[in-house]
This record gives sequence, C-alpha cells and structure tokens, in this order.
Amino acid sequence: MTINSGSTHEFFVDMTCEGCSGAVTRVLNKLDVKFDIDLPNKKVFIESDKDTDVLLETLRKTGKTVTYIGPK
Repeated sequence: MTINSGSTHEFFVDMTCEGCSGAVTRVLNKLDVKFDIDLPNKKVFIESDKDTDVLLETLRKTGKTVTYIGPK
C-alpha cells in the first residue's frame, strides 16, 4: 500500500535567525507535514497534500513575511 504524501511546495519566509526557523518548525509541526528549512536562503519546503492557502496561513502565524514561490 502506498500513501500519497502530496507534493512539495516552496515558500519564501523572511527568517533571520534560529529563533525564526524555530517558530516555523513549531507551527508546521502542528500541521503534521514533512518540511525542510533552508535558513541561509530564507526558504521553506513543505511536503503536503494540504491546500497552499492553508500552508501560507500557517506560516504567517509566525509573524514573518511569507511568499508562495510554487511547486518544487
């Protein structure tokens, strides 16, 4: 049995420090999605079948500027 884990979405998140990426980690852990944070390039890659609007709203809870770049 294979489980479709969804597609990977790329977001720009204006993170400047470990605290910022920690905030992103906290909000995304609540969504139960797989993700990677690229702090030097201020990017977050989320693997999910959730709507991108849901992902955007979740990332915005950090108070950071968030932009959806597109599917990866």
